[in-house]
Amino acid sequence: MAQRAFNLPNILTYARIVAVPLVVLCFFLEGHLKSSDFARWSALVIFLLASITDYFDGYFARAWQQTSNIGKMLDPIADKLLVATCLLLLAADTDRHAGIAGWSLWAAIIILCREILVSGLREYLAALKVSVPVTQLAKWKTTIQMVAIAFLLVGPAGDKIFPLTTQIGLVLLWIAALVTLYTGYDYFRAGLKHIMDE
Repeated sequence: MAQRAFNLPNILTYARIVAVPLVVLCFFLEGHLKSSDFARWSALVIFLLASITDYFDGYFARAWQQTSNIGKMLDPIADKLLVATCLLLLAADTDRHAGIAGWSLWAAIIILCREILVSGLREYLAALKVSVPVTQLAKWKTTIQMVAIAFLLVGPAGDKIFPLTTQIGLVLLWIAALVTLYTGYDYFRAGLKHIMDE
C-alpha cells in the first residue's frame, strides 16, 4: 500500500498539490497581496511546472502500470485546487488593474461552478457504481484553461515584453468558460440518464 502511495505518478500529483500554496506565497512575498513582476514570473514558473506534472503523472501511471486508487482520487482534486486557487488570486489582485475583473469574473465563476457541479455529479454516480469517462473535449477545455491562467498569472509583467499577454489570457479564459458550459452540459446529460433510472 505504502509503495503504491509513493510511486512516481503519485509523487507528481502530491507535488501539484504542494504547488498550490507556493503560487499563493508568490503573491504575498511582501506580507500582503501584491503582484510585483518577480511575484508574477515566479508564480508562472511554479504553475507551469505543476501543469506539466498533470500530464506526466497520468502518462507514467499508465506506462508503468502504477495506477492506484489514491492517484485516481487525488489527480482531479489537485487540478481543481490549482485552477480554483489561481482564479481566486487573479480575481483578488486588483493592485495593478490587470487580470480577472469586471465581466471577466463571469468566466471564472462559470469555470468554478462547473467544476463543483461535475464533482458532485461524479460523486453521486460513483455511489451508483457508474463511471462517466472524461471526453476529449473536456481534456481540451483543461488545456485551454491552463494556458489562459498561465497568461493571466504573468499578466502585467508579461505585457512589458509582449503587450497582449493579459488580453490573450482573458480571451482564452472566455473560450475555456464557453467550452466548460458545453462539457458541463454533456456530463449532466449523460449523468441524468442514470439519475432518472433510479
